[in-house]
Amino acid sequence: MRPLLLSLVVSVGVASAADVKVPSRSFGRLADGRESRLFTLDNGRGLVAEVTDFGGIIVRLLVPDRAGRAADVVLGVDSAGEFEAKAAGFNSVIGRYANRIAGGRFTLDGKTYQLETNSSSGGVPVHIHGGRQGFNRRLWAATPTARDGLPAVRLSLTSPDGDQGYPGNLQVEVLYSVTADGALRLDYTATTDRPTPLNLTNHAYFNLKGEGEGDILNHELTLRAARYTPVTPALIPTGEFAPVAGTPFDFTRPRRIGERIAADHPQMAIGRGYDHNFMLDHRGDAPGLAALVHEPASGRVLEVLTTEPGVQLFTANHFAGRLVGKSGRAYPRYGGFCLETQHYPDSPNQPAFPSTILRPGQTFRSTTLFRFSTR
Repeated sequence: MRPLLLSLVVSVGVASAADVKVPSRSFGRLADGRESRLFTLDNGRGLVAEVTDFGGIIVRLLVPDRAGRAADVVLGVDSAGEFEAKAAGFNSVIGRYANRIAGGRFTLDGKTYQLETNSSSGGVPVHIHGGRQGFNRRLWAATPTARDGLPAVRLSLTSPDGDQGYPGNLQVEVLYSVTADGALRLDYTATTDRPTPLNLTNHAYFNLKGEGEGDILNHELTLRAARYTPVTPALIPTGEFAPVAGTPFDFTRPRRIGERIAADHPQMAIGRGYDHNFMLDHRGDAPGLAALVHEPASGRVLEVLTTEPGVQLFTANHFAGRLVGKSGRAYPRYGGFCLETQHYPDSPNQPAFPSTILRPGQTFRSTTLFRFSTR
């Protein structure tokens, strides 16, 4: 693979935040009249990310193909108002708890908490992605800055005690930055004044052929995961740690996403495609490789690196051509894929899973990189 180096850049010293330019412009108004802003992060070597303070949404991600032609590789719409009305979950920060909590209920230090149930997968009420007013629907405070001499934007949010039913006043920051080797980097930090579950991710929908360019079934996926967590019809983990070997979930070597998406397997029937958490082999404080995706026609390669223990593979199984994206084209079923770096779904109710409880005096830290190259 070759990294995205389309021009030679020679740096002397390290630029300060004041020296680095982060252009911004209006991204339209929300239903309540508040204005959203759009920030442009350009690494000067072919990668350009546009991020908005509404929901921390990655609005555009311009990446060259093997011939140097840039395309936007994330799905979405053209303004904050459209995201709010039609696509609030796209490419956004998900919290307080990414993925599902069974019945919207958990017990913490002897007290039971009831969250809003805002989904009913399989006819069973669940709490998903932080509730109807999760972090993806908040207007974050945004501060342009720099990381390693390249553009960045810091998004900050206060989630008050009782927000969507969660305990504790939570302070959250997400730093979006671009890197010299072609990555969009997300660094999450959070603190709380009461114990609370916390599981943050970004719900980016990718299509490496380009936004609106059909389905992703021919993308070749490798996952560094020998096990996954099977689910009930409500898409809640059963608690089992199942081997991927011999199943449609085995991406330990490169396979087309569509190769076995219609396989006769009970887990595939539940979600009509992939909507499952994979248990990553990597363990450690530094980001490790979780996934690699190659799109043969364009030559684009996406590597996902993370400090998280899991990743949710979702293949837009519910898309049905109703949402028209930035390109003016409707998104078909399997029109994008998500690789949501995360702790496991329903962890507050699953004692065998890694804990997601953040306590006073602790600082939550998580890093994910979406790194692009070509072959």
